[in-house]
Amino acid sequence: MITRRRLAAGAGALLALLTAGLARPSTALADETTARQPKVNLVLDVSGSMRARDIDGQSRMAAAKQAFNEVLDATPEDVQLGIRTLGADYPGDDRKRGCRDTAQLYPVGPLDRTEAKAAVATLVPTGWTPIGPALLKAADDLDGGTGSKRIVLISDGEDTCAPLDPCEVAREIAAKGIGLTIDTLGLVPNTRMRQQLSCIAEATGGTYTSVEHTDELTDRVNQLVDRAADPVVTPVATEGGTACTGAPTLESGLYTDRAEFGQQRWYRVDVRPGQELRASVSVSADRAVRPDYGVLLRAVTVHGREIVRGEAAGNGRTDVISTGLRYPKPETDDEDAPAEAVCLQVTSSFSAAPGVETTPGLPLELTLDVVDGPSDADDVAAFGLGRGWWLLGALVLAGFLAGLLWGWVSRWRIAVWRTN
Repeated sequence: MITRRRLAAGAGALLALLTAGLARPSTALADETTARQPKVNLVLDVSGSMRARDIDGQSRMAAAKQAFNEVLDATPEDVQLGIRTLGADYPGDDRKRGCRDTAQLYPVGPLDRTEAKAAVATLVPTGWTPIGPALLKAADDLDGGTGSKRIVLISDGEDTCAPLDPCEVAREIAAKGIGLTIDTLGLVPNTRMRQQLSCIAEATGGTYTSVEHTDELTDRVNQLVDRAADPVVTPVATEGGTACTGAPTLESGLYTDRAEFGQQRWYRVDVRPGQELRASVSVSADRAVRPDYGVLLRAVTVHGREIVRGEAAGNGRTDVISTGLRYPKPETDDEDAPAEAVCLQVTSSFSAAPGVETTPGLPLELTLDVVDGPSDADDVAAFGLGRGWWLLGALVLAGFLAGLLWGWVSRWRIAVWRTN
């Protein structure tokens, strides 16, 4: 009897261990899947001005609630969504308290539509417009995970809590290199509000949209939430060196950095014989800069000899300027030949307009791709001449023959004419 009990106990323990062993990978897989899920934080202005009745015959707050209910119904299952408010709780005149008035109405996570709608239904236009503090908190709400992160800010007025400038806050968030995008929507906008919300969006690569109707608000927020669910490549934050020596060594991928005004940024890439380096760089003017600027991307050896360069110029009509280069490293008969460090230098000639902050620097995005070099192209003919040269030669020959034929016909017609 004792033996049977011991066998039964051992079998039970073994079964428990097997069950735990099977459960752990499943739990780990679930945690990894959750970490990769996209996150969206809807930040809603609930300040006193949202009482105004100028959107389709209803108040701005009522229009926002209606749009939110429809957005919550349409949110994809794999998107973790949260709602943060600003100006929803403090109705008084104490500026210090009013500028702390931001709260997470619904935490970022798996969406319970009924609970989220019930929370939105309780909102009443109340207080101040602390956009800067709300953005800082909203970024903290999205901390963690490897999926895309997006803040959608909906407001009907300018920030009332300067000197914490929302534009500067957005630039600080972008400088962290966490791949967070801020999109802004302005309800019944004026010029100053449009400028501020546009600045916030541009600082993080987001978009600004002017909204004057409920259906426009619903459609735009739905688009932005759906966009968060699209697969994206999040740039890796890096910091370029001031010279090739000591610059970070990067592999193929997408990187983000900050291009300081009047300074160079250096990066290193290892390229083996027979490989080709493809690099491109984009610099965004996320604030007012002087017109007539340029960006230069150079590939040089560690000894400073220039290999190839790409450059582009702008005149102030666009806020992003890009250039790129390609460098194929020749093959060698030495199979053990080591990789060669190629130094990439990024130089821009942007200069800030009067009164514009120069720090942090302008957003810089660097794309690197090291691939096997192209084999002999099939359009390369003898002596290194391409098909275009052969076509030109054929046309020259055809023209020569046509000239001979026309000359012979002309002489024959003249001879016949003289005879007659």
